[in-house]
Amino acid sequence: MIIIDNVIFTDEFLNARFCCRLSCCKGECCVAGDAGAPLEPEEVGIIEENIEEIKPYMRSEGISAIEQNDIYDYDDEGNMVTQLVNNEECAFVYFHENGTALCAIEKAYNEGKIDFWKPISCHLYPIRLVEKDGFVHVTYHEWSVCVPAKRHGEKEGIPLYKFLKQPMIRRFGEEMYDRLLEQINRKSK
Repeated sequence: MIIIDNVIFTDEFLNARFCCRLSCCKGECCVAGDAGAPLEPEEVGIIEENIEEIKPYMRSEGISAIEQNDIYDYDDEGNMVTQLVNNEECAFVYFHENGTALCAIEKAYNEGKIDFWKPISCHLYPIRLVEKDGFVHVTYHEWSVCVPAKRHGEKEGIPLYKFLKQPMIRRFGEEMYDRLLEQINRKSK
């Protein structure tokens, strides 16, 4: 493991090889699971402020879910998560004509309608952040849905921390990311 300030990068995260294969999984991480995507408290407010710009990209089922139940719910541990449609897919999912699940929030961002990309937990996936004992633990969430991404990353030799460089910088900052790379390089010598 590597510890930088109050962030612990686990060995599972550091050793993982990963590169998404959206053509294989069809965005299954957005439609399967037992809860919606984790939300930071400030993200709830950002989504609420921008919901009218996001709605045009949502499916009617997603709009109904958030209008009846709010944009967020709580998981079994009491953490805020995105609302689900029929306890299945994220309320913000829409489907491409090829069946791939995509994010309405990200679509609104890409179209220049809002300046919020998407929840950081979605951007970082398959990383999960666990706050414990005053530290943020950066863990790798292995899930059968992502087997094609894991195989592709292993075949191409792409470390998870490099595949997720952009969202890691978004969450932790460029200085932290550079310090992580220095520590990884030091460990590998």
